[in-house]
Amino acid sequence: MDSMLDERRDGSGGDTLVPPVNFSMVEEGVYRSGFPRASNFAFIETLNLRSIIYLCPEPYPEENMKYLQSRNIQLFQFGIEGKTEPSVSISENTITDALKVLIDVRNHPVLIHCKRGKHRTGCLVGCFRKLQNWCLSSVFEEYRSFAGVKTRVTDLRFLESFDVAALRHNLYSIIYQYQGYGAKKRRLLYKEETLQKPPRITSN
Repeated sequence: MDSMLDERRDGSGGDTLVPPVNFSMVEEGVYRSGFPRASNFAFIETLNLRSIIYLCPEPYPEENMKYLQSRNIQLFQFGIEGKTEPSVSISENTITDALKVLIDVRNHPVLIHCKRGKHRTGCLVGCFRKLQNWCLSSVFEEYRSFAGVKTRVTDLRFLESFDVAALRHNLYSIIYQYQGYGAKKRRLLYKEETLQKPPRITSN
């Protein structure tokens, strides 16, 4: 009986809701995780996603793509190699392009994921935090909380050197201000009439 009470179930009393590995809320309308599997689809359903930012170069699995198509969820793919060699670094241009999608609230609610939700996802979220004016020590702390013992020095160096000022310059049409959705809920607002949307990979 106790184990049954501990299970998370959907509102209709149906299947247990199982989040993807390393799932977490980044902020209102922005989530992160490892690769969603079929067993996670019922949980994903509760997020009412508009889009997914996928950070791996491999093609999206057919089963997952069919799920996105059935829910009219847009897929944005930014192929970042999951290399561990110190000589291989993440492309700043690729992260910048992904950030342009991430900070456009018209794509929210959005889920960011790679394979395990640690390194590539951690770098994108870390750059997003820098855009939110987080101090570098807090950015590193959040990254390490997901990467754990597999923290990569190359990722930390990338986060430290990522030029947020250049991104702000490229997105000059965006109004960088916070609008309260309650005392503890804030998010960025944008001028939709002047914002240029980046190319997207659609699920249709």
